[in-house]
Amino acid sequence: MERAIDRLEPFQRAITKAHFASAGVSVDSLNNTDRPLIAIANSWDEICPGHEPLRKLAEEVKKGILEAGGEPIEFNTIAICDGIAQGHQGMHYSLPHREIVADSVEAMVRGTNCFDGVIYMASCDKIVPGMLMAAGRIDLPGAIVSAGPCYDEIRPSQSKELRARFLRGEATEQEVIEGTLKYYTGPGICPFLGTANTMCCLAEGLGMMVPGGALQPSPTAQRRFIARRTGVAVVEMVRKGVKASDIMTQAAFDNAVALLASIGGSLNALLHLPAIADELGCSVTWAQVAEATSKTPVVCDIVPNGDISCVSLYKAGGVPAVMKTIEASLDTSVMTINGKTLGENLAGVRDIDRSVIRTQDDPASVVNGIQVLYGNIATEGTLVKTSAVPAGQHVFHGPAMCFDSEEECFAAYNAKRIAAGTAVIIRYEGPVGGPGMKELHRVTEIMKGIPGSAVITDGRFSGASGGLSVGYLCPEAAEGGNIALVKDGDIVDIDLGANSINVEVSDEDLERRRVEWEPVVHEVPRGLLHRYVRLVGPAKDGALCNR
Repeated sequence: MERAIDRLEPFQRAITKAHFASAGVSVDSLNNTDRPLIAIANSWDEICPGHEPLRKLAEEVKKGILEAGGEPIEFNTIAICDGIAQGHQGMHYSLPHREIVADSVEAMVRGTNCFDGVIYMASCDKIVPGMLMAAGRIDLPGAIVSAGPCYDEIRPSQSKELRARFLRGEATEQEVIEGTLKYYTGPGICPFLGTANTMCCLAEGLGMMVPGGALQPSPTAQRRFIARRTGVAVVEMVRKGVKASDIMTQAAFDNAVALLASIGGSLNALLHLPAIADELGCSVTWAQVAEATSKTPVVCDIVPNGDISCVSLYKAGGVPAVMKTIEASLDTSVMTINGKTLGENLAGVRDIDRSVIRTQDDPASVVNGIQVLYGNIATEGTLVKTSAVPAGQHVFHGPAMCFDSEEECFAAYNAKRIAAGTAVIIRYEGPVGGPGMKELHRVTEIMKGIPGSAVITDGRFSGASGGLSVGYLCPEAAEGGNIALVKDGDIVDIDLGANSINVEVSDEDLERRRVEWEPVVHEVPRGLLHRYVRLVGPAKDGALCNR
């Protein structure tokens, strides 16, 4: 085996080894040509609950690497908590920081130019996809390790009711804190099927985690053992010459889309899967997802699709049990990071709790958990998580009330100006217009208190958002999309059964309005967001920074 460090020019190799040794890496390990150097790209911090356990889990990863005959070397990158970033300027930075994660890991691994494999440690919304993007781009042997979900002591509906009581003025701040700590009981990923748990499930579905690696709860011995086994697995991948591109193939992405459809996962996956696939020369499009979800039923009702958490899904068998359930819809010949095919991994799956994970032919398992809608205000598509929309809201007809920012909407809500049955349109919140495509989860929470309403936006949602929430709309307002031309009082029609969303305004009138249209430009501070606006592409293509 020829290591990366051994390919350096002799003088530079000697200096490089000296630098590593001065940082504490064993000289014997550096000189042992059969001892691969394995980078641990960690994203531990004391801010994001899902990332707090990663510091200790890295020690378990290191044990596995050492046991398998490798040498671990750790570095860190950033991780923003979307729960903390909600409702203020922080949310402008959440999606852009996905690119920072990917770019910073690329810079460290390629800039060092001495690593033979990489273990990517991440748990939450934008960090897991950022790490997977880096894995595809760098294309060394690699795998993902997450912290797993925290245990919940109360049902999701109890947590939601507590928040609703606060918004109605019936609960104190302290009551919200104490009650929430019964739902988010400690370090680990928030227990609902939001973007964090969805992306961890998809990482396992892609073959980039050891089986069971997505949903094993955080504060458990098994979670530590999973980290340790991952360290062993990556060293073995190095010895066998198995790279990330050998795992994340087009067939693997197709499998991940089927898994997404089956669990009714976060809409944000439709931002991230296209971006990850692009790094590997593969393709995931909204049309592909729409086709898959029209044929693949949702087989479990994890919140926001129901009232049980991801811990319940873990107890029912986790991702392996879901993939065993939909095995006929998968390409089981794909390779995974433990050296086995998906089919070989699934052969050992036996116990599945059918009270949680239904069969595909169960009457309760229905298709179209995620839909792409089209119409005259979404000519390139917009997304809705149908599995989280009550049956009585699948058809909407009502007047528009337009806001050019999330803040304008909140002000109208607080002034009690939003009437029941309103189509609340929040625009100029897309990747360019926001900038940064803010997550409007707090809006969807307050709108639950306004009967018969709908939210339509070129911004995005939390994976936990429910109700008739239509987002990610393309083209966005800042790029001249027709959503920018809608006026207060225009009648909006949504029909999920017909995959349609339209405003009752003729094409001729829309074009007359376009002549008079002047785009709203939000103030963009110098620095990251200023650069992001110039580079970012549309949501439907993954909001990639490749312009």
